[in-house]
Amino acid sequence: MKILLFLSLPLLFLVVSCTSTPTSRIEKNPALYNDLSSKHKKLVSEGKITKGMSKPAVFLAMGHPDRKIDGNKDGKNFSRWAYSVMTPIYSNGFRPYYGYGYGRYGHRSRYGIGYHPSIHYVPSRGASVEFINEKVTNWSVASHNF
Repeated sequence: MKILLFLSLPLLFLVVSCTSTPTSRIEKNPALYNDLSSKHKKLVSEGKITKGMSKPAVFLAMGHPDRKIDGNKDGKNFSRWAYSVMTPIYSNGFRPYYGYGYGRYGHRSRYGIGYHPSIHYVPSRGASVEFINEKVTNWSVASHNF
């Protein structure tokens, strides 16, 4: 058991180090943060955005978008940043299994088909931020009822 715990520590460290928070983004990009107004600094540190924020401020608050859409809207430069969340999908079904067991007559292999629940995660829309001339004009956040 201790060996399993010891071997899983590097994986845990890798997962934790990959997560990005407003605080970690601010620490990695102090010049971007220092260029913001005091109102925007407060919102960014809380992971929030407001109209009129610049793209660097939104990056510090929300991180890298999963998709960027650029274009022209009414003669002005238009961008939309889309953020995804992973949504759990629960299902049940029959699937084969194979393993070793310790039965009545000693060590033997077991196989068959059994009914098993499963959880799969799929990306879905989490948030969308719209920019015109490099400033936030609109945003939306999807709510999920799991």
